[in-house]
Amino acid sequence: MKKNFTTKNCHWVSMATALTLAVTALSSYAGPGHDHGPASAMPNANGPQRMADGRVFLPKPAQRQLNVRTLVVETAELPRAFELNGRVLMDPNAGGKVQPINAGRIEPGPNGLPNAGQSVKKGQVLAYVVPAVAPLERASQLSQLAEFRAAKALAEKRVARLRELSDTVPRKEVEAAESEVISLTERMSAVSGGLSNKEALVAPVSGVIASAHVVAGQVVDTRELIFEIVDPKRLRVEALAFDGALANNIGGATLAVGEQRTALIFMGAARSLREQALPLNFQVQNPELLGLAVGQPVKVHVQSKQKTQGIAVPQSALMKNAANQNVVWVKSAPEQFEPRSVTFEPLDGARVTVISGLKSGDRVATQGATLINQVR
Repeated sequence: MKKNFTTKNCHWVSMATALTLAVTALSSYAGPGHDHGPASAMPNANGPQRMADGRVFLPKPAQRQLNVRTLVVETAELPRAFELNGRVLMDPNAGGKVQPINAGRIEPGPNGLPNAGQSVKKGQVLAYVVPAVAPLERASQLSQLAEFRAAKALAEKRVARLRELSDTVPRKEVEAAESEVISLTERMSAVSGGLSNKEALVAPVSGVIASAHVVAGQVVDTRELIFEIVDPKRLRVEALAFDGALANNIGGATLAVGEQRTALIFMGAARSLREQALPLNFQVQNPELLGLAVGQPVKVHVQSKQKTQGIAVPQSALMKNAANQNVVWVKSAPEQFEPRSVTFEPLDGARVTVISGLKSGDRVATQGATLINQVR
């Protein structure tokens, strides 16, 4: 009896072992549709990547592909600068406005109405204004003209009779009659001219039509702006300074439009506030290179006479990190770049003055810094 029990126990142990092996095999080899895909690829240790401490590993081939350029910076005495809002104005000695003295209807000039951007010369007739006369006023002028004609006819007959009697009539009476005829002729000419003459609108200066506001047949009012003429080689910039002391401390100024810059010549400051600010006037050097337009808003970078210790770096080197701090990327090793938090002031529109965060001899990424900042 004991022998049978032992044999049965061995049989059950063998069945349990076989069942365990079968379950293990089923769990090791899942059926179709139940796999978890291929194993993830190992990261490329030789590609651009951001390290745990925030630095960026950038191999030399990647630097050439991203066109990364660096610049060795040095500490120097740089002028303190301020960024002001400005607006482009015409030079009052090289620009002008065309406005009619009388209300009337516009008629094209000898060469038609000029278009914006067209070059004109001083004294050129741009358009005509046919005066608008009320019917009652026109009837009064016609009536006066008829009276002058009748009086002139009588005066001419009187002169003819006096000339026939020149031997018996004093010479002064003949001359008085002739003078009356001349006077009536001129008065008739003045009245008839007022009825038919047109007002010629001429260019006050040579330049380019900056704006045109009329078409043929348009009725315009007195002192309405018809044309605006500017010389694109002579423009001015007006900047608003909220610190009045800045007007006596200007050492230079720069106007930056996109990637192009030009120097400004300080002309003077106004003595009356506008919008609680003091207007500063500057003459633009080579404005045609920047393609400026009258009324265009611009940024003016004014350098004061005061100096400060700092490092000049291109504005393209400034980036923002995840904490929204201003940083620049410094090349710490041949294939490594580290971010440096900096504080800066404006300098000339294309460069800024870094006050803290850099030291002399640092190699700052000036081109391709945006791509370095995007490496993750």
